[in-house]
Amino acid sequence: MASQLDALNRWVDEVARLTQPDAIHWCDGSDEESRALTAQMLGDGTLVALNPQTHPNCYLHRSNPSDVARVEQLTLVCTRNKDDAGPNNHWMEPAEAHKKIDALFAGCMKGRTLYVIPYCMGPIDSPISRCGVEITDSPYVVANMRLLTRMGAPALARIEREGKFVKGLHSVGELDPERRFIMHFPEELSIKSYGSDYGGNALLGKKCHALRIASWQAKSEGWLAEHMLIVGIENPAGETTYVAAAFPSACGKTNLSMLIPPEGYRKAGWKVWTVGDDICWMTPGADGRLWAINPEAGYFGVAPGTSKTTNPNALATIQHDTIFTNVAVTADNQPWWEGLPGTPATDWQGRPYDRANGPVAHPNSRFTVSAKQCPSWSPQAEDAQGVPISAIVFGGRRPSLVPLVFQARDWTHGVLVGTAMVSETTAAATGAVGVLRRDSMAMKPFCGYNYGDYFAHWLSLDKPGATLPKIFHVNWFRKGADGKFLWPGFGDNLRVLEWIIGRCEGTAHAEETPIGFVPGKRDLHLEGLDIDDHSLDTLLDVDTEGWIDEVADIGRYLDSFGNHTPAALKAEQQRVAEALERDDKPARKAAAG
Repeated sequence: MASQLDALNRWVDEVARLTQPDAIHWCDGSDEESRALTAQMLGDGTLVALNPQTHPNCYLHRSNPSDVARVEQLTLVCTRNKDDAGPNNHWMEPAEAHKKIDALFAGCMKGRTLYVIPYCMGPIDSPISRCGVEITDSPYVVANMRLLTRMGAPALARIEREGKFVKGLHSVGELDPERRFIMHFPEELSIKSYGSDYGGNALLGKKCHALRIASWQAKSEGWLAEHMLIVGIENPAGETTYVAAAFPSACGKTNLSMLIPPEGYRKAGWKVWTVGDDICWMTPGADGRLWAINPEAGYFGVAPGTSKTTNPNALATIQHDTIFTNVAVTADNQPWWEGLPGTPATDWQGRPYDRANGPVAHPNSRFTVSAKQCPSWSPQAEDAQGVPISAIVFGGRRPSLVPLVFQARDWTHGVLVGTAMVSETTAAATGAVGVLRRDSMAMKPFCGYNYGDYFAHWLSLDKPGATLPKIFHVNWFRKGADGKFLWPGFGDNLRVLEWIIGRCEGTAHAEETPIGFVPGKRDLHLEGLDIDDHSLDTLLDVDTEGWIDEVADIGRYLDSFGNHTPAALKAEQQRVAEALERDDKPARKAAAG
């Protein structure tokens, strides 16, 4: 046992020799430690206290304006074989990568404190959970990791028992975009991040560990690490069905995970329980089902778009004990972003409010908060065995073509549906916003290895004895000719989830189409919903000719991964293409006539 902590101690000593900090602090996760760090950050301006009457124990952090989102072009996967990283990742040879980033780390913590953060991703006693240790010189990172993970003494005790942990080394550096890298070494189960203090780049337990490194671990150990929310839907009979859903960042994952049912559903006894809002680890259980945990203990949510209208549960969650990053502030020192009442006094950079300066709150401004503060938080989130997943839902922002909802025919078809996901890019990453791109399983920025091998790993779960979830695709973002959304979304998405659950239980009707099973207008519970027949027809329409072009493009996408693409997935793409061609022949004859 002692030798395992000896290995950790040796690593900390090595890092200290390289980075040369003035002091070393081992984080225990205690309230006393948290208060001391908060006082320190208030003193040096890292944090600003918000209104203690309206937002007790809430603080604002303002990032360097050059450090406000994930930097995909500087995020590397460093495997010995370039092919193992795949064309979906930026790659660098491990020895070269270590040399390049270690040169940046040399002496970088002079005048700073080195913090050692032992943490557990997932419930401390869960066999699905995995541990890590992040070394950082950022007290802001420590404060966020305390909210987002099970951090401190219990995690260190588990590391001592298991002797295994993911190594993460981080330094804020100079916050120079020209001296910034986020490097992953999957074969070493290690991460090195330099030059950023932004969440996705600096909170190494989150995307770096829980997705990029964990996806590599999951491939070798036979489970899935996914960019998915986990939500429990309780019907009036008191039965809860668990759904995992993948959406690209800023496409409504948090809103769906904290959904409040429409009034008619609430009166009937429907309830929604939040297990997780961003990351899902699923592993096959003894009963053949996939059992899932949320590896995180908190939310790192996008603030803009969070309001009483869109997500009252999230708004209630962040009224106390929350860290806000890059939001605006009102004259009475309350956090503010577009959609909230009141008027901002200063923008996200601390400048006096001036509309000419652009967005008042940064489009990717964030809140960090403990999950247990959420009114819809599920106690099952702490269950060591996890929750059984009945349905997996994929979705993205598609203004046209893709119906409101459809169900895959089987697991292989479902993997193809997830592989083919397309969405508009958002402000969660640097670069252009609103560009359509394929984002397989919403994992394009987060899969730690070759996408072709990742698709094969998904397919490999379909084996004798497996009782796998049914797979669906949703599109809340389809628009009409006037450019407005056709579906109201938010709480009314429960109407779609009710149909999905009915399909899992074998009680809901659907019409078979070449792309999968689609509900008819009468198959959705629409009572109390103000929507016209034309909008519904558009939402549920399957445009055969449009889908022929789409599936052909999916084929070209699959070809981009070469011989790593599973033959079974190519065969499934061909099957769908042929079904569409058969379906389209009568229409073409009619058009020719």
